[in-house]
Amino acid sequence: MAVSMAAAAGRLRRAIRRSPPWGSPSRRPFSSEPPPAQATIVRDAFLNFFRDRHGHRLVPSASVRPRGDPSLLFVNAGMNQFKPIFLGTVNPRSEMAGFRRVANSQKCVRAGGRHSDLEDVGRDLSHHTFFEMLGNWAFGGEYFKEEACSMAWELLTQVYGIPQDRLWVSYFGGDPKAGLDPDLESRDIWLRLGVPASHVLSFGPQENFWEMGDTGPCGPCTEIHYDLAGRVGAPQLVELWNLVFIQHNREADGSLRPLPQRHVDTGMGLERLVAVLQGARSTYDTDLFSPLLSAIHQGCRAPPYLGRVGAADEGRTDMAYRVVADHIRTLSVCIADGVYPGMSGAPLVLRRILRRAVRFSTEVLRAPPGFLGSLVPIVVETLITNLVSEDEAAFLASLQRGRRIIDRTLRRLGPSELFPAEVAWSLSLSGNLGLPLDLLELMLEEKGVQLDSAGLARLAQEEAQHGSRQAEPIQEQGLQLNVHALGELQRRGVPPTDDSPKYSYSLRPSGGYEFSTCEAQVLQLYAEDGTAVASVGKGQRCGLLLDKTNFYAEQGGQASDRGYLVRVGQEDVLFPVARAQVCGGFILHEAVAPEGLKVGDQVQLHVDEAWRLGCMEKHTATHLLSWALRQALGPGTEQRGSCLSPEHLRFDVATQAPLTPEQLRAVEGTVQDAVGQDEPVYMEDVALACTARVPGLRSLDEVYPDPVRVVSVGVPVARALDPGSRAALQTSVELCCGTHLLRTGAIGDLVIVAERQLTKGTTRLLAVTGEQAQQAREVGQSLAQEVEAATERLSRGSQDVVAAQRLSKDMGRLIDAVDTAVMPQWQRRELQAALKVLQRRANTAVRKLELGQATQKTQELLQRHSQGPLIVDTVAAESLSVLVKVVRQLCERVPGTSVLLLSPQPLGRVLCACQVTQSATPAFTAEAWALAVCSHMGGKAWGSQVVAQGTGTTADLEAALSTARAYALDQL
Repeated sequence: MAVSMAAAAGRLRRAIRRSPPWGSPSRRPFSSEPPPAQATIVRDAFLNFFRDRHGHRLVPSASVRPRGDPSLLFVNAGMNQFKPIFLGTVNPRSEMAGFRRVANSQKCVRAGGRHSDLEDVGRDLSHHTFFEMLGNWAFGGEYFKEEACSMAWELLTQVYGIPQDRLWVSYFGGDPKAGLDPDLESRDIWLRLGVPASHVLSFGPQENFWEMGDTGPCGPCTEIHYDLAGRVGAPQLVELWNLVFIQHNREADGSLRPLPQRHVDTGMGLERLVAVLQGARSTYDTDLFSPLLSAIHQGCRAPPYLGRVGAADEGRTDMAYRVVADHIRTLSVCIADGVYPGMSGAPLVLRRILRRAVRFSTEVLRAPPGFLGSLVPIVVETLITNLVSEDEAAFLASLQRGRRIIDRTLRRLGPSELFPAEVAWSLSLSGNLGLPLDLLELMLEEKGVQLDSAGLARLAQEEAQHGSRQAEPIQEQGLQLNVHALGELQRRGVPPTDDSPKYSYSLRPSGGYEFSTCEAQVLQLYAEDGTAVASVGKGQRCGLLLDKTNFYAEQGGQASDRGYLVRVGQEDVLFPVARAQVCGGFILHEAVAPEGLKVGDQVQLHVDEAWRLGCMEKHTATHLLSWALRQALGPGTEQRGSCLSPEHLRFDVATQAPLTPEQLRAVEGTVQDAVGQDEPVYMEDVALACTARVPGLRSLDEVYPDPVRVVSVGVPVARALDPGSRAALQTSVELCCGTHLLRTGAIGDLVIVAERQLTKGTTRLLAVTGEQAQQAREVGQSLAQEVEAATERLSRGSQDVVAAQRLSKDMGRLIDAVDTAVMPQWQRRELQAALKVLQRRANTAVRKLELGQATQKTQELLQRHSQGPLIVDTVAAESLSVLVKVVRQLCERVPGTSVLLLSPQPLGRVLCACQVTQSATPAFTAEAWALAVCSHMGGKAWGSQVVAQGTGTTADLEAALSTARAYALDQL
């Protein structure tokens, strides 16, 4: 046996260590019956499994551009965004600090740096520079090896239907040099789950011990492998899923110390999983790549893709197909996340990828110029992600969690106690949970509770003092033009900045926008402390005052433009411009000088076109939203404020009451109509007096310049301002200095995804547009279908307690999903109302079934125990709730009797419930009785003197029953 196991282990090691043999002729799908699952379905099944069955919170994929992590060029694993948790550096007031069990699909790029697959892409059938990593995490010991392995096995074998005999697992076999024992716990878990012993083998630290770096958290891992051979000949294994158990810390001296908190970190490549489920020869033969390969063939003069490698791939044609397909995915995702081809770091790597793709497409595939750009829409179609606006999603989750914290705190307060300042601070914007204090005070006021305002003021003062000690010199203060600087400019006769070039853009015939550059002269430079200087040196942060600019300066709720400038005649040196501010009519540009710059230099300004276009889309959408609200709520509806950038659209409106679902839906419909008609947007500067008495013209309580800019949707400005036409009553016409689309169709769609009362009489709306709006509608439709399915399940009824309990829990998870999803707000409100009724019905059904089951179990026990004073026995029960009901009924049927019942569960788990007759207390209490028995089983108990319950784990029920009897008899 030892010899055969060693031989098997050797075969497994060789199989795992070589490249996955995707092209092997022995590759066989595990089933030919059902149609192969599409990649989107596979991804959704993973996320839904962890959310719906195991209560994980779904978090969005982080950008592939690392945030605050200089050690990475790109995000290359799902765990990157959670490193602060693993390292123990997470801000205790941050949202991440509350993460316990989460799951997601993370965009990953492995190119450049320590983990790079760039040179291998195309040479074989498995490597990629971009891939999606499916993962689930448990932080702070939320769960560990048993649950992680069980969930993984359940998903692969029951949800995805992979035959168990095609799966192998490896575990950490120990490292005597490091003093690490074998991970026998993981081995035993797999054996209990039914994995054959011949498929469970150990490896050393190189294969099965994960480390974040030279120092830091680490731990053993267990890997699940898939046998490509399909039981024909020697196994040909490919790693499918890696489950890491982070329980140690690698110290600076190389030693290992146990972590104070343990974590689970798992990762499974979507592309590889899809290849397995679709029975594909390789990842390139799945529906994630086949549309791209087909488009490449159609757009080039090359023969069709045949999936060849090595010497068989004449002219490296198939290698070129794989390189171009992989690289265009990577380029599209990186650029969408703000990583652009450049000259250093991650941008330089992306530049290499772009040039590599160009070289293979033109020289090998003979593609025409501009071919790569034509592939981007295919990438968009095949890479369907669930990315939504992080700020909106984070706020919705924070709001839900905040409500729960408030309710829990209120339950603990005495009649006249103040709401604790520490809790309020943690809920507030300052505490990073995102609830404005005025909203919090309103919520407490509605419940008749006062806030500890004095304590809150003290915390605010402490935070300000701490910030002043920790902060670097504040850039905003240093780059403001104060009254003295403005006076000096006026004394010198410097005219205000001409920013009219910001409106210099046009529509191309293709539908895209063309933004003009702007040449200007440097009139004044400012150091970080606001001092006027004649020149700045390399690396210096500075403020630039120019005679004219095409940058939009932050005002009117619209975010500032960003971009760069170059010196005329030296276009290869870019001066990044972070933002532009209005200071007394002057536009101050905040920049970093990569080289010297002096007053009098001629520069050329370039706006970030994607950022500007995003602002234009949101700003025009804001005008349409304002118009639609007046249509739904009445012409007197007033805007109270707005804030927009490419990522946000926030709109505050005066309302007498919260908007109804019907009103929200009507508002969206009005905006959709205007967007669908692709109406022209007219803009014109006119004399302020011409706008004074125009019915329907929108203006805010602001001081407007003269002349003033008018923005009119669908109607020329001259006609809109004609009092006799009344056109401004029929469409959106506003006074506005912002930048706007030239046609409404580019908005795509608008969905209101959240609303909340800021103060009495003011409602704040959050909206998304374009692809985010479409995703929100899809999420809403999906959840509506789930609610409909739940309604049908409830209507069918059930005589099974377990099924009814599962339905009730599913209702609860569905309620949480609807509460936190980015979806149409009108639909959320409708589904919340429906789910409230369904949850009540489901809970009632559970109680009835549990009561009926308890009555039946009670009858069975009474046949064995007709009289007291003590009943100790076992009974089959599906839950503690049922077990408690049986105990209660027994005590009612046999007065003066004390009862303790144990109920065995799967995996050796045991439920315990007991009730002590009133006459035996306080000498004999239920809580102490349950604790004695559950402690014997290594568990815990809770309750009161009369009724208690608990749990434990044991394989010897008789010993537990004996303990229960002995304790009771001793007390009685």
